[in-house]
Amino acid sequence: MCCAGSEQRLTCTNQMMLFGKVSQQLCGIKKLPWSCDSRYFWGWLNAVFNKVDYDRIRDVGPDRAASEWLLRCGAMVRYHGQERWQMDYNHLPTGPLDKYKIQAIDATNSCIMSIGFDHMEGLQHVEKIRLCKCHYIEDDCLLRLGQLENLQKSILEMEIISCGNVTDKGIIALRHLRNLKYLLLRDLPGVREKENLVQVFETALPSLELKLQLK
Repeated sequence: MCCAGSEQRLTCTNQMMLFGKVSQQLCGIKKLPWSCDSRYFWGWLNAVFNKVDYDRIRDVGPDRAASEWLLRCGAMVRYHGQERWQMDYNHLPTGPLDKYKIQAIDATNSCIMSIGFDHMEGLQHVEKIRLCKCHYIEDDCLLRLGQLENLQKSILEMEIISCGNVTDKGIIALRHLRNLKYLLLRDLPGVREKENLVQVFETALPSLELKLQLK
């Protein structure tokens, strides 16, 4: 019985490691075949990676669960008190559930999407988020960020770069991040009313450093 239990635990561990490696490889693919079938498949697969497991959040805590989600989707996280970015799903640190708190998120080239953003609800220490070349980031994602009370308090810096599905509506929602000090917007073809954005943020966040690198 002991051996059987050990084998079962080993099998589960190997499956988790394999899942992590496969997910990183798939999310890192830049060029996909252009067909309806392939778009449906990748959309379905990325939705699987983004699915929220509320039992997992309860069992391991919001920071660990969010870390697993972000790395599963090809993003990186950095914890408070650490300089090194965590980018390998299979080498996330272990220890007490309250030890590792996410301070920064770099979602460059990741496949995070709106259905996964409930993972962020319990995060209380995130100070910086970088969204760069995130093909599934859209206005609903930014609206959700602006609604989360913990993030309204904690986020100090944001960078949104080359996210083609983001429009003025999503950017304006960031005005609810009341402690936001720095916001970089670059290469966002869906953002068209720059003057209006400047006025909105000057009114809502007068101390914000807003950098617009838009056409």
